Amino acid sequence: MKKLIILIALVAGFQFSGTAQNCDSLVNICESYLNQKDGSLYVSDGQVYQAFLTEEAAEFETTLYGGSTYRIATSAGIKDNFVIFSIIDQEGTTLYSNEKFKNAKYWDFKVESTINCRIELKLDLERKSSGCVTMLIGFKK
Repeated sequence: MKKLIILIALVAGFQFSGTAQNCDSLVNICESYLNQKDGSLYVSDGQVYQAFLTEEAAEFETTLYGGSTYRIATSAGIKDNFVIFSIIDQEGTTLYSNEKFKNAKYWDFKVESTINCRIELKLDLERKSSGCVTMLIGFKK
C-alpha cells in the first residue's frame, strides 16, 4: 500500500512540475507581445499574472493610471486565441473584451483618468478545456 501511495505522489509531482514549466514558458510568449517588430515597446509592470483554469475564470485587480498607454498580453499556449480577457470597472461594466475580436492575443489602449478595475481571464472552452493562462500588463515607453 505504501508503494502505491508513493507511486501516486511521484506521478502527481511529475504532472505538476510539467504544468508549472508550461506556465513559465507562457511568460516568454507574452513578453514577445510586449515588444513587437513594428517598433512598439511596452514595459511590463513587473507582475506575472497566472492561473491554471478549467471552466472557472481568474480575476486580477489593478489600477490603470490616467494619461498612460497600456498593452495587455495573454497566452495559454502556442495558439493565440485560447484566452478571453475582459477589463471590468468597479461598477461591473465591461470596458473591453477581446471575445468580440476573435480572442486577440493583446490589446493596446489609453486611459484618460486613473481607474481601479479587474481583469478577468478565462479559457475559450470551444478551443481549450484546461490549462495555464498567463497575462502581462505593459505600459508604453
